Amino acid sequence: MVKRKLLLLVLCAGLVFWSAGRASALLGGTLGTAIRIFGIGYAVRVFGPQMNSFINGVMGQRGIEREGGTRVVPILSVGQGLYVGAAQVMGPTSLVDDVRSVVQGEITVGDIRLNGLFPSSATVPVITGTQIINGVGISAIIDFNV
Repeated sequence: MVKRKLLLLVLCAGLVFWSAGRASALLGGTLGTAIRIFGIGYAVRVFGPQMNSFINGVMGQRGIEREGGTRVVPILSVGQGLYVGAAQVMGPTSLVDDVRSVVQGEITVGDIRLNGLFPSSATVPVITGTQIINGVGISAIIDFNV
């Protein structure tokens, strides 16, 4: 059953990327990029629970119990390029349930690179107002360069 869900997830992700690539070639870079961003975000929202189970299984350690909960939400990363994907957040269940997305900002100063990860209550953090959810951490990131 788990293999079947994972296969379905891989096939749907491949379909999203293939169709987004086609749309990008046909519609131009900016519109194609927007389609990819929203397509990946939609796939993460739909398959988030399956991705969360997969990440918990891969990263889980035998005999260790987690306190709180985990959830997979879309992540938007800006800085040395534009990336979109999935981030697993973890913490108290009441706070994890409030997280709708993660925003990552990156700044490079000389040889130093700074990354900030901000769990947010906004579904689309760039367009809507963003409220940072304190007390929640990010335990895994899967992202794609757009």
